[in-house]
Parts: sequence; C-alpha cells; structure tokens
Amino acid sequence: MATQTQRTFHPPDRVLSLLRSLHQQSLDQETPLKATGGGYDQLRQASKTNPENGRQKTAELMRDKFIALDEDKALFVYHLLRATGALNVVEAGTSYGVSTIYLASAVGQNAVDARKELGEARVIATEHEHAKAAKAREHWRVAGPTVEPWIELREGDALETLKEVPGIDFVLLDIWTPMVLPIVKLLEPSFRPGCVLVADNTIRSAEGYKDFFDHINAPGSSYTTLTLPYSDGLEMTVYRPRGEN
Repeated sequence: MATQTQRTFHPPDRVLSLLRSLHQQSLDQETPLKATGGGYDQLRQASKTNPENGRQKTAELMRDKFIALDEDKALFVYHLLRATGALNVVEAGTSYGVSTIYLASAVGQNAVDARKELGEARVIATEHEHAKAAKAREHWRVAGPTVEPWIELREGDALETLKEVPGIDFVLLDIWTPMVLPIVKLLEPSFRPGCVLVADNTIRSAEGYKDFFDHINAPGSSYTTLTLPYSDGLEMTVYRPRGEN
C-alpha cells in the first residue's frame, strides 16, 4: 500500500526512499522521549526547577536527535509552499535536514513554474550544531538535484546568520522555543505581505511559545494565526502589515 508521502508527494524515487528512512530513524528516537516519564517530561520538570539547568539538559539531550517534523506536517508544509508559490524560505532549526528536503522540493518546483533561476529562489536553512549540519548536507547530497541546489545552509547562531535575508515568503520555526520570538523579530522587517510562518509543537511546548503568542496576538498586531489539529500542535501564522488589504 502506498504511504501518505507516496500518494501526495511525487519526487524522484531516491528522495522518497531517503525520506522513508529518515522519518523512521526520527520516530525511533522520539517515541521514548514522548513516553510518560520520558525525556520530554524530564526536561519540563528540570526547566521548572532550574531554568538554566533545564537549558543545559535540553542542549545535551537534543545534540544527536533528529526531532524531525512529523511526516504529515512536512507534507502539509510542502503543499502550502506549492499553493502559495513561495520562492524565498527560511528554516529556523534544520537539524538533520529532513524537513528541508520538503521545503527545497517545493521551492525548486515553484522556481520552475515562475521561470526563476538558482539564486532567485532558495531555502535558507540554519543549524547551530556542526555535526548535524554535516549530516544534513550529506542527506541533501543523496536527495540529489531536485533538492540540494536550492538550499543555502547557514551554520552557527541563527541570530547572527539570519541578519541578512532578502524578502521572505515563508518561515518554518522548528527550533528551541526561547529562540522563536527573537528570530521572528529579527526577520520581521524582511517579511513580504502575506508571509506565512509555521511553528511546530505549539501545544506540547505552549509554555515555551508564550512570548511568541503574546507578540503575534498583541493589540494592533500585523499577524493572524490559527492552531492546526496536528499532533502536539502546528501553528500557521500570516503576516499582513497594518493598512494592507
């Protein structure tokens, strides 16, 4: 029986095979973390008791973890990019580059449709951990020419690497939650009207997203937002400057 990915997403076989393997590896890692009393519960408790200790434990636990966007969420994001024709995309939190494959596949197809060349459309991916960045590059190389050429990986502190970004059509926020609002504020001047932001795990990590929600829901905000019914929450937020129709 065809998988959900095979039914709704039609990249080359090498990409489908790679994604199948990477999603399974991510699932194998994350299932015990989500279990009652597992890693996520332990991190939440540590953060409540001692926030600084919680941050250190989070960094240690996640250093070698995929924590990839769930397959159904990744497919939604792919189709959202295709529907909007997004050409300039930012991914905050690349990890091993799984969701980046979906983003780059969509951007590449959008570029062909819009008759854009390399350099006129791209996914700017960000990753702080060097080992993860190296593995991501390896995965994109395996994915091949429908994926790899459309990705620009910026390695290091995202608040530094994302200081210069052109007009942005779409942002995927799948990063440590205290980084979300600072990154949004950094990128906001480059958002095009109608820019879409998608943030992962907004229900499971609601406490960590509080500042972000306070910002986008503030009186006079330029944002409208909707929590989508995916596991652990997926937030879709649209930027529309005041005065724009």
